[in-house]
Amino acid sequence: MQSKTVKPNALIYLLVSVAVIGLDQWSKAWVLSSLPEFTPVPVIEGFWNWYRTYNTGAAFSFLSDAGGWQLWFFTLLALAISGLMAFWLSRTPRANWRSALPYALVIGGAIGNVIDRQIHGHVVDFIQWYVGDHYWPSFNIADSAIVVGAIGIALMGLLDGKAEKKAG
Repeated sequence: MQSKTVKPNALIYLLVSVAVIGLDQWSKAWVLSSLPEFTPVPVIEGFWNWYRTYNTGAAFSFLSDAGGWQLWFFTLLALAISGLMAFWLSRTPRANWRSALPYALVIGGAIGNVIDRQIHGHVVDFIQWYVGDHYWPSFNIADSAIVVGAIGIALMGLLDGKAEKKAG
Protein backbone atom coordinates (compact mmCIF):
# COMPACT_ATOMS: atom_id res chain seq x y z
CA MET A 1 0.00 0.00 0.00
CA GLN A 2 1.43 3.34 -1.07
CA SER A 3 1.04 6.36 1.12
CA LYS A 4 0.00 9.45 -0.72
CA THR A 5 1.89 12.57 0.31
CA VAL A 6 -0.48 15.47 0.70
CA LYS A 7 1.08 18.77 -0.30
CA PRO A 8 -0.12 21.77 1.68
CA ASN A 9 -2.59 23.93 -0.20
CA ALA A 10 -2.67 27.72 -0.41
CA LEU A 11 -5.65 28.28 1.91
CA ILE A 12 -3.22 29.92 4.35
CA TYR A 13 -3.27 32.88 1.94
CA LEU A 14 -6.77 33.61 3.20
CA LEU A 15 -4.91 35.38 6.01
CA VAL A 16 -4.00 37.98 3.38
CA SER A 17 -7.73 38.28 2.62
CA VAL A 18 -8.44 38.81 6.32
CA ALA A 19 -5.74 41.51 6.47
CA VAL A 20 -7.22 43.28 3.43
CA ILE A 21 -10.71 43.13 4.97
CA GLY A 22 -9.40 44.49 8.28
CA LEU A 23 -7.46 47.36 6.68
CA ASP A 24 -10.37 48.17 4.39
CA GLN A 25 -12.95 48.25 7.18
CA TRP A 26 -10.64 50.19 9.51
CA SER A 27 -10.00 52.81 6.81
CA LYS A 28 -13.72 53.15 6.07
CA ALA A 29 -14.53 53.54 9.77
CA TRP A 30 -11.93 56.33 9.90
CA VAL A 31 -13.48 57.95 6.82
CA LEU A 32 -17.00 57.78 8.24
CA SER A 33 -15.90 59.32 11.54
CA SER A 34 -13.42 61.90 10.22
CA LEU A 35 -14.15 63.10 6.69
CA PRO A 36 -16.98 65.38 5.62
CA GLU A 37 -19.25 64.06 2.86
CA PHE A 38 -18.56 65.18 -0.69
CA THR A 39 -15.87 67.69 0.32
CA PRO A 40 -12.34 67.25 -1.03
CA VAL A 41 -9.58 67.19 1.59
CA PRO A 42 -6.23 67.62 -0.22
CA VAL A 43 -3.51 65.07 0.46
CA ILE A 44 -1.22 66.00 -2.45
CA GLU A 45 -2.40 69.23 -4.09
CA GLY A 46 -3.20 68.74 -7.78
CA PHE A 47 -3.22 64.92 -7.58
CA TRP A 48 -4.85 63.31 -4.53
CA ASN A 49 -7.77 64.10 -2.23
CA TRP A 50 -9.58 62.31 0.52
CA TYR A 51 -13.17 62.53 -0.74
CA ARG A 52 -15.93 60.71 1.12
CA THR A 53 -18.54 59.45 -1.29
CA TYR A 54 -20.77 56.41 -1.72
CA ASN A 55 -21.30 53.92 -4.52
CA THR A 56 -24.43 51.79 -4.77
CA GLY A 57 -23.17 50.18 -7.97
CA ALA A 58 -19.97 48.48 -9.04
CA ALA A 59 -16.77 49.85 -10.57
CA PHE A 60 -17.20 53.33 -12.06
CA SER A 61 -20.71 53.44 -10.46
CA PHE A 62 -21.97 50.82 -12.92
CA LEU A 63 -25.69 50.20 -12.19
CA SER A 64 -25.65 52.69 -9.30
CA ASP A 65 -29.07 54.02 -10.31
CA ALA A 66 -30.66 50.59 -10.84
CA GLY A 67 -33.19 50.90 -8.02
CA GLY A 68 -31.76 48.68 -5.27
CA TRP A 69 -31.67 45.16 -6.73
CA GLN A 70 -27.99 45.67 -7.61
CA LEU A 71 -27.05 45.53 -3.91
CA TRP A 72 -28.05 41.86 -3.79
CA PHE A 73 -26.72 41.13 -7.26
CA PHE A 74 -23.24 42.48 -6.45
CA THR A 75 -23.28 40.82 -3.03
CA LEU A 76 -24.10 37.41 -4.51
CA LEU A 77 -21.63 37.90 -7.35
CA ALA A 78 -18.83 38.81 -4.93
CA LEU A 79 -19.62 35.85 -2.67
CA ALA A 80 -19.72 33.45 -5.64
CA ILE A 81 -16.41 34.72 -7.04
CA SER A 82 -14.82 34.63 -3.57
CA GLY A 83 -16.04 31.07 -3.04
CA LEU A 84 -14.67 30.00 -6.41
CA MET A 85 -11.30 31.60 -5.70
CA ALA A 86 -11.18 30.01 -2.24
CA PHE A 87 -11.82 26.65 -3.94
CA TRP A 88 -8.95 27.40 -6.35
CA LEU A 89 -6.74 28.23 -3.36
CA SER A 90 -7.57 24.81 -1.92
CA ARG A 91 -6.26 23.30 -5.18
CA THR A 92 -3.21 25.54 -5.44
CA PRO A 93 0.10 24.40 -3.92
CA ARG A 94 1.10 26.60 -0.99
CA ALA A 95 4.45 27.39 -2.60
CA ASN A 96 2.73 28.89 -5.66
CA TRP A 97 2.38 32.40 -4.21
CA ARG A 98 2.17 33.98 -7.67
CA SER A 99 -1.25 32.41 -8.10
CA ALA A 100 -2.36 32.36 -4.47
CA LEU A 101 -1.66 35.99 -3.59
CA PRO A 102 -3.82 37.50 -6.36
CA TYR A 103 -6.74 35.23 -5.46
CA ALA A 104 -6.41 36.25 -1.80
CA LEU A 105 -6.36 39.95 -2.71
CA VAL A 106 -9.52 39.65 -4.82
CA ILE A 107 -11.29 37.69 -2.08
CA GLY A 108 -10.36 40.25 0.58
CA GLY A 109 -11.43 43.19 -1.56
CA ALA A 110 -14.69 41.57 -2.61
CA ILE A 111 -15.64 40.68 0.97
CA GLY A 112 -14.66 44.15 2.20
CA ASN A 113 -17.12 45.72 -0.22
CA VAL A 114 -19.80 43.10 0.59
CA ILE A 115 -19.57 44.13 4.24
CA ASP A 116 -20.20 47.75 3.22
CA ARG A 117 -23.17 46.81 1.03
CA GLN A 118 -24.75 44.82 3.85
CA ILE A 119 -24.10 47.34 6.63
CA HIS A 120 -24.57 50.64 4.78
CA GLY A 121 -26.45 49.71 1.59
CA HIS A 122 -23.55 51.11 -0.45
CA VAL A 123 -19.77 51.04 -0.66
CA VAL A 124 -17.80 53.81 1.04
CA ASP A 125 -15.20 55.34 -1.30
CA PHE A 126 -12.66 57.96 -0.26
CA ILE A 127 -9.54 57.99 -2.42
CA GLN A 128 -9.74 60.49 -5.26
CA TRP A 129 -6.96 60.96 -7.80
CA TYR A 130 -7.02 63.73 -10.37
CA VAL A 131 -4.95 65.85 -12.72
CA GLY A 132 -6.29 69.29 -13.54
CA ASP A 133 -10.00 68.87 -14.22
CA HIS A 134 -9.71 65.13 -14.94
CA TYR A 135 -10.83 62.98 -12.00
CA TRP A 136 -10.48 59.22 -11.63
CA PRO A 137 -13.60 57.78 -9.93
CA SER A 138 -13.22 57.61 -6.15
CA PHE A 139 -12.22 54.21 -4.76
CA ASN A 140 -11.15 52.46 -1.55
CA ILE A 141 -8.69 49.86 -0.25
CA ALA A 142 -10.96 46.95 -1.19
CA ASP A 143 -11.19 48.23 -4.77
CA SER A 144 -7.39 48.55 -4.88
CA ALA A 145 -6.95 44.95 -3.69
CA ILE A 146 -9.39 43.71 -6.33
CA VAL A 147 -7.59 45.59 -9.12
CA VAL A 148 -4.10 44.47 -8.03
CA GLY A 149 -5.35 40.89 -7.64
CA ALA A 150 -7.08 40.90 -11.03
CA ILE A 151 -3.93 42.25 -12.70
CA GLY A 152 -1.93 39.50 -10.97
CA ILE A 153 -4.36 36.83 -12.18
CA ALA A 154 -4.21 38.19 -15.74
CA LEU A 155 -0.39 38.34 -15.69
CA MET A 156 -0.16 34.80 -14.40
CA GLY A 157 -2.50 33.66 -17.17
CA LEU A 158 -0.35 35.40 -19.77
CA LEU A 159 2.95 34.21 -18.32
CA ASP A 160 1.73 30.63 -17.86
CA GLY A 161 0.45 30.64 -21.43
CA LYS A 162 3.82 31.80 -22.75
CA ALA A 163 5.65 29.18 -20.63
CA GLU A 164 3.38 26.43 -21.99
CA LYS A 165 3.99 27.59 -25.58
CA LYS A 166 7.76 27.55 -25.01
CA ALA A 167 7.65 24.09 -23.42
CA GLY A 168 5.34 22.69 -26.08
